[in-house]
Amino acid sequence: MGDTSKIGAGKPNISGAIYRAAVGATLPTDATTTLDTTVFTELGYASEDGITNSESTETSETKAWGGDTVNSSQTAFTDKFKVKFLEALNADVLSTVHGSDNVTGTLATGITVAVNSADKTPYSWVVDMIINGANKRVVVPSAKVTEMSDVVYKSTEVVGYEVTLTATPDSAGNTHYEYIYKA
Repeated sequence: MGDTSKIGAGKPNISGAIYRAAVGATLPTDATTTLDTTVFTELGYASEDGITNSESTETSETKAWGGDTVNSSQTAFTDKFKVKFLEALNADVLSTVHGSDNVTGTLATGITVAVNSADKTPYSWVVDMIINGANKRVVVPSAKVTEMSDVVYKSTEVVGYEVTLTATPDSAGNTHYEYIYKA
């Protein structure tokens, strides 16, 4: 028999949901440790679509005479996260999207964004959410922006930056970790 108490929607943690830090920062290894705000930067509101994790595996098949598949070997694995950041006036969001070397200033002093083909800055990521009263934390040791959707400027739509983050393996070969805890 199923257990409905183990079903729920992923909702952002009220104190913050998506954080980034420099690659190499000490990462949490559970769902409840308080993040050090001098190391982790909270990136504000994300769209109602939340964050989407896509894992894909590519394989190569070997067929025998007659057409039977006799072997299947994994040839590639990709772990991506898609999110739309809504705080278009947030310098931390802009530096995440365009690269930390390409954004200077603050909203109070004036922000300058240089858009170019330079490789984006990889960051460590933490996503905190609540699922049916349980804390869930996704920790990505290293991922960078590899795709960005069109940015739309019109009077009936909020400006946002929808990006895809592509994770790379850590020293243990893992692209992300998930921690879940319900008190």
